[in-house]
Amino acid sequence: MSSLWQTLLHPDHEEEEMKDRLVVISAANQLQVGEYQLLQLAYKDWHDQDLPEALISQLFTSYMLDNEVPHWARHYARRVIEGCEDGTIDENAPQYHRYDHDYRKTVPHGIRKFSIAVACLIIFIGGGILLATLTVKNSASMFPPYLELEDLPKPKGTLNDPGSGWNAPHYTPAGPGSEEYFV
Repeated sequence: MSSLWQTLLHPDHEEEEMKDRLVVISAANQLQVGEYQLLQLAYKDWHDQDLPEALISQLFTSYMLDNEVPHWARHYARRVIEGCEDGTIDENAPQYHRYDHDYRKTVPHGIRKFSIAVACLIIFIGGGILLATLTVKNSASMFPPYLELEDLPKPKGTLNDPGSGWNAPHYTPAGPGSEEYFV
C-alpha cells in the first residue's frame, strides 16, 4: 500500500530508479535486439569473452528485478545510442546480431537451393506435358486436358442424316488443329 502512495505522491520515482535501465532499453531498441542480447553484447565488448553461463541468471535477475545495470552495460548502451544518433552504427550489422539464432541476411547455399527447386519444377511440368502428349493418339484440341476424339460424345443427329429433312453438302474438317476445325 505504501508503494501505491509513493507512486501517487512521486510519479517520477519509478523513472528515476529505472534511469540506467531505460538507457539499456533504448539502446536495445536502436539495435533491434532484446535487452538480454544487449547485455551479452556489452559483456563481450567489455570483457572480450562471452557471458559465462554461471553469471547469466544472476546478472539478468539483478537487472530485471532490482534494476541494477552493470557499469559496462551502461557504457556500451550509451555508445550505441550516440553511434545511432551520429549515423556511425548500422543496426543491421552482423556484429550486433551474433546471438540471434535465426538472423541471416542470406540463405546459406540459397542460389543452389533455388536452382535445384527450379530444375525439379521444370522436370515435373515438362515431363507431365511430354507424357500427356505421348499417351494421346488423336487429341481433340491442342490444349490440356488432352481428350481424344473417341472420348467426346458423338452428335445424335447431323444435317446430312436421311431422316433429318436437311440435305446439306457433306463437309468434314481437316482435323484437330486446322483452321476449318474451329470455324
